[in-house]
Amino acid sequence: MEDSLKKQYVFKLSTNLVGFTIGLVTQAIIPRGLGPRAYGDFTFLTNFFTQMVGFLDIGTSVGFYTRLSQNPRETSLVRFYLYFTGIITLAVLAFILVTHASSAYPLLWPGQDLLFVYLAALWGIMTWFVQVLTKMADAYNLTVSAEIARMAQKVLGLILIVLLFMMHALHLTALFLYHFVIMTFLIAAFIWILETRGYSFGREWKLPWPLVRKYVKEFYDYNHPLFVFGVAALIVGIFDRWLLQIFSGSVQQGYFGLSYQIGALCFLFTSAMTPLLMREFAVAYSRQDLQRMAQLFRRYIPLLYSIAAYFSCFIAVQANTVIYLMGGNDFKGAFFPLTLMAFYPIHQTYGQLSGSVLYATGQTALIRNIGIIFMLVGMPVTYFLIAPHNLAGLNAGATGLAIKMVLLQFFGVNVQLYFNAQLLGLRFWRYLEHQFLSVGLLLGLAFLVKVGVDHLPPLHGKILLSFFLAGFCYTLLTVFLTCSFPLLFGLSRQDLQSLLQLAKEKCSIY
Repeated sequence: MEDSLKKQYVFKLSTNLVGFTIGLVTQAIIPRGLGPRAYGDFTFLTNFFTQMVGFLDIGTSVGFYTRLSQNPRETSLVRFYLYFTGIITLAVLAFILVTHASSAYPLLWPGQDLLFVYLAALWGIMTWFVQVLTKMADAYNLTVSAEIARMAQKVLGLILIVLLFMMHALHLTALFLYHFVIMTFLIAAFIWILETRGYSFGREWKLPWPLVRKYVKEFYDYNHPLFVFGVAALIVGIFDRWLLQIFSGSVQQGYFGLSYQIGALCFLFTSAMTPLLMREFAVAYSRQDLQRMAQLFRRYIPLLYSIAAYFSCFIAVQANTVIYLMGGNDFKGAFFPLTLMAFYPIHQTYGQLSGSVLYATGQTALIRNIGIIFMLVGMPVTYFLIAPHNLAGLNAGATGLAIKMVLLQFFGVNVQLYFNAQLLGLRFWRYLEHQFLSVGLLLGLAFLVKVGVDHLPPLHGKILLSFFLAGFCYTLLTVFLTCSFPLLFGLSRQDLQSLLQLAKEKCSIY
C-alpha cells in the first residue's frame, strides 16, 4: 500500500510540476493579455459559479469518492452519481434562465455582460465534472494514467494560450473558449481511460427504484449535515467577491484574482497528495485502523505543510518581482494582496489534508459546525475591511479581502487539527508549534537571501536573473536546514537516509 501511494503521489506531483511550470507561463500571459479589469471580471464570474456548483455538490463528490474507494466495482453507484451530475447541470442552467428572465442579473453580476455569465456557468459545470472524473480515476487506482492525460492537457493548453497571445486574440470570450477546449480534451481522455480499463460507461444505465432510494438515503445521511454549511459557504463565498466588486470594482477584483491564482500555484505541490491520502484514510477507517490513520497523518501532514511553506514564503518575500513577471506593470497594485495571499496555500494544505480525516470518518456535522462559525465571523470582518470610510469600513479593497481569508483560514484549520489530534491520539500543540517554526525559519531565509542578492552590484536591473539566483540560494539554504534539523520539516533522520539511498539508486541506474 505504501509503495502504491508513493508511486501515485510521484505521478501526481510530476503532473503538478508540469502544471506549475506551465502555470507560470500562462499566468504571465493571461493577465497581460486581458488587463486588470477584464481579468477581474473573469475571476469574479468564475468564482461565482465555482461557489454555486460547490453548494449544489454539498460534499456529495467527497462522499462518492470515499464510497467508491471502498467498493470500486459498485457500478450502480457510478450510474447514480452521473445522473446526479446531470441534475446539477440543469439546476445551474435553470437558475441563470430564471435570473435572466426576471432581469435580476445586474444585481448579482454588476457590470457584467450576460454572455460572459452563461460562459462562466458552463466553465463552472465543466470544471466540477473534471473533478468528479479525477476522483473516479483515483478511486479506481488509475491515478498514473489519469495524470499522464492531465500532463498532455496542460501541454495542449500551453500551446493554445501562446498562439492566442501571439495572434493578439486573447480576450475574455477567447479565454473561456480556450478553457472549454482543454477541459473537453481532458474529459474525453478520462472517459477513454475508464472505458479501456474495464470501468465502462456503456453498461446498463437503468437503476431500479429501490436502489435509487438506497443511494439517496446514504448520501442524505452522509451529507445532510453539510447542507446548512453549503448554504453558508455559497453566501459567504459569493458575498466576499460581490462586496469587493461593488465597493472596489473590477480592477481590485483583478488584483485579488492574480494574487489568488499565484497562491494556487504554490498549492499544486501539495494538492497532489490530498485525494490519495483521503482514500487511504477512508480504507483504514473502514477497518477501524486508527493507528494506520495516525501514522499517515504524522508521516505526511507536517512534511506537505513545510513544502507549501517553502514556496509560499519565497513568493511572499519576492512579491514585487513575481507581480512584474506574472502580470506586468498594470498589476503593481497587487503587491500587498499577493504578499498576504502567498500564505494562504500553507494552511489550505493543512485544511485539505486534515479535513480529509473528518470526511473519511464521516464527521460531516463537525465540518459543518466549524465552517459555519468561521463563516459567520468572516462576513462582518469582510465588510469592515472592504467597505469605504463613509460606511464605517477601512476601504482596503483586495488587501482587506486577503487579510480576512488568510486569518480565518489559519484559525479554522487549527480548530480542525485539534479535533483530529483528539481522534488519532496526537499532540495538538506539537503540530501548532511546527507551523510557526517552519514558516518563521523559511520566511527568515527568504528575506536574508533577497537582501543579499539585491545588494550584488552586477545584478542591479537584472530582475529575472536576480529572481532565479535568489531562488537557487534559498533552496540550498533550505536543504541545509532540512538536513540539520529534519524534524522542522516533518522528517526524521531515517527519512533523510531513505531519500539519499533512493537518489543513489536512481543515479546508478542512469
